Amino acid sequence: MEPINVVEGPVTVIDQEDVDTDQIIPARFMKRVERTGFGEYCFHEWRANGYDLPANPILVAGANFGCGSSREHAPWALMDYGFRALISPNFADIFKNNCTKNGVLPIELPKEQCDEIVRRGSAKVDLEAQTVDEFPFEIDPEIKRRLLGGLDDISITLQSEDRIAAYEAARERSGPDTTKV
Repeated sequence: MEPINVVEGPVTVIDQEDVDTDQIIPARFMKRVERTGFGEYCFHEWRANGYDLPANPILVAGANFGCGSSREHAPWALMDYGFRALISPNFADIFKNNCTKNGVLPIELPKEQCDEIVRRGSAKVDLEAQTVDEFPFEIDPEIKRRLLGGLDDISITLQSEDRIAAYEAARERSGPDTTKV
């Protein structure tokens, strides 16, 4: 996972509430087992019907963004399309969690601040300072640490590889190995 610290540039705007994960990535495109290659299907129906969706680094969306099913493919598609930071008055809980575990920074700001960022057309997100331009945002300290370090669940586990090996060695027993076929 790529670390996130500063994300800066033009914003893409989706001025709609309750955008669900099936709109972000339709289910029929979720046949891959890799995390890549989903960007071309991001908001597929919308774009096929002429919706302009520039691939900017920051997406500003309406409230309850990412509602619906709990597919990880939605953050994968958004990231593969080019978005690194998402700004909304609020996100669906599971979607928000999936974003942080997959290298996309979801930021909740009051609607008035979201509207101001949209009006400006660009923004600077600073995760270390926890700001979007002059607007502060809250983030769990552990999630912040993971995103700044580019750490997903696997890399967190691998940080304890020596302790895991020591635990397994201490639990070894004599006798035949019944774990091999």
